Amino acid sequence: MSTTAAAERRDFLFELGTEELPPIALPAFEQSLREGLAAQLKAAALRHGAIESFATPRRLALRVRRLVARQPEQTVRRRGPPLRAAFDAAGMATRAALAFAASCGVELSALGRERDEKDNEYLWYGGTRPGASTVSLLPGIISTLLDGLPTPKRMRWGSGDVQFVRPVHWLVMLYGTEIVPAKILGLDAGRSTRGHRFHAPRALELRTASGYEKTLLGRGHVIASSAARGTRVRELVLAAAQQAGGQAIIEPALLAEVTALVEWPAAIAGQFEERFLALPREVLLAALQGHQRYFPVATADGSLLPWFVAVANIDSLDPAVVRAGNERVIRPRLADAAFFWEQDRRTPLAQHVAGLARVTFQAQLGSVGDKAQRVAALAAELASVCGAAPARVARAALLCKCDLLSAMVGEFPELQGVMGAHYAQSDGE
Repeated sequence: MSTTAAAERRDFLFELGTEELPPIALPAFEQSLREGLAAQLKAAALRHGAIESFATPRRLALRVRRLVARQPEQTVRRRGPPLRAAFDAAGMATRAALAFAASCGVELSALGRERDEKDNEYLWYGGTRPGASTVSLLPGIISTLLDGLPTPKRMRWGSGDVQFVRPVHWLVMLYGTEIVPAKILGLDAGRSTRGHRFHAPRALELRTASGYEKTLLGRGHVIASSAARGTRVRELVLAAAQQAGGQAIIEPALLAEVTALVEWPAAIAGQFEERFLALPREVLLAALQGHQRYFPVATADGSLLPWFVAVANIDSLDPAVVRAGNERVIRPRLADAAFFWEQDRRTPLAQHVAGLARVTFQAQLGSVGDKAQRVAALAAELASVCGAAPARVARAALLCKCDLLSAMVGEFPELQGVMGAHYAQSDGE
């Protein structure tokens, strides 16, 4: 290996373009690729600089800074057959000895001898061989990373047998300015990426690996970095909420999910009817955050306002239409919740105890009603030990599953237990 080849370093870029990836899984995919690539490069003894990962709804990408062009020379040490099998009684080399020498690429005379811990003597070969070129190793490394993505299900498309999380459409693999020859998931590697589905649908040619995210940002309307896109989403949501006269409630999990849903975020503030503020806070948050992926808006003291912030994946020419569409979507959701809230409170929570007997908990353990009775008995025993009122604790335990039969929990299952507390309080429990 020449000194020049050993010292040469270039940036490497990999990008896989896909149909929209599942947003909840996107951070795990990105982390798996980044950590897996670091492990693969270490195992291949390929020195490098920083490893950067990128993930959007339509792409997974990695860039390795200053990746060496070739592996270092490889030290080879192989044990051959024992001497008793390598030479016959006349001292002539056997087929085993000749085959071992041929597999090492040397004459028989170049082989050495060594003894193991049991004093058995063997033929052995020691030497060096040039390292493989990085370009020849990268296709196998990338294929291994994609095969190891943490996804329980993969899909097929078209008439081929290729499988991946979603159908794939383009593959970029650049080492510096050169295309890495590779065929992965049925795609030939090239230098053409694609920008935003609507703002920049045409192919974009990447001249170098180092200019990847700048090209996507400037010509493609795509913020490739998940971290940068998340920061941008946060800034836009906070600004939109402030214009609406409040402060945005930004849960980290929702921020991560919305970030994984957009490539070019645009925040739109919308309103809903003030009468819905009479609903329990948890119901409003479940409808806005969990069902619609909206960011609620509150006052400085935390009281909810009849506003929300939606994040679109496009700069609309008519934001008012986008706002009206989001308001039209949330209105029936909240109207349903208000109806369930009124209907559920017409039946005391305690009246659902009998109905729990018709809900199976587990075949060998009876109904949910049976479970509630067991919990009530155990809770009363524990209450007497810790100084609580056994009757009140047993009553709470008996009612704790009753909201499973409410219409609200049927629509918002994540509110089970929470709604039971509201209904019990409404009943004067």
